Amino acid sequence: MEDERIDRRGSLLRIAGLAAAAAGGAAWKTASGDAAGPTAVASGLVTCVLAPEMTEGPYYVPGATVRSDIRAGKPGTPLALRLGVANVSTCKPIAGAAVDVWHADAGGVYSDEQVENTVGQTFLRGVQRTAASGFATFRTIYPGWYPGRTVHIHVKVHIGGNVVHTGQLFFDDALTDAVYRRTPYSTRPNRDTRNANDSIYVNGGSRSLLSVKRQGSGYAGTIWMGVHA
Repeated sequence: MEDERIDRRGSLLRIAGLAAAAAGGAAWKTASGDAAGPTAVASGLVTCVLAPEMTEGPYYVPGATVRSDIRAGKPGTPLALRLGVANVSTCKPIAGAAVDVWHADAGGVYSDEQVENTVGQTFLRGVQRTAASGFATFRTIYPGWYPGRTVHIHVKVHIGGNVVHTGQLFFDDALTDAVYRRTPYSTRPNRDTRNANDSIYVNGGSRSLLSVKRQGSGYAGTIWMGVHA
């Protein structure tokens, strides 16, 4: 895989009213829940809005490697991510946007951090560019937890030399409970923070919930992010 490096900064946005189709495409949804398309966007039935900004957090490392498989041998429940990027003004997919993700391993540890004793390791970090469909895809594992935070994945979207959003992606607590009954997560019981009492999630996290479906022995999570192109 190309060893290109990305190092840009800025702010993140997403599309409200978009839902991932089970087979991988995207379905536009109106407020009433009816499927819609470009005509509905033009008529105003579907509106693309900015998502809440969320903190970058202490574990961002600039210059992540461009790669789709970010597992680096880490054990855990397989998770396929499909992260869509679209123009917030038109709701059309954007090709070539760089999507940067990073998250903790099953033990709640981040790579390449002195405080974690992982300097030089790059597990569970990577960048992918969006295809013509607007999607960037990653192969990873379900994130672990650490004290004081609900389960989450960090994300940045880079376009034209700028980061156009910094955000965090979340999971339904019931799904996390089910995943954490398996190994290796089950060796660390009693996570102390759920979505409802997470200081980041309560400020708009419900609009950053991944749409997750079973996929083989693991899961596939999808979300659309609307940005200013």
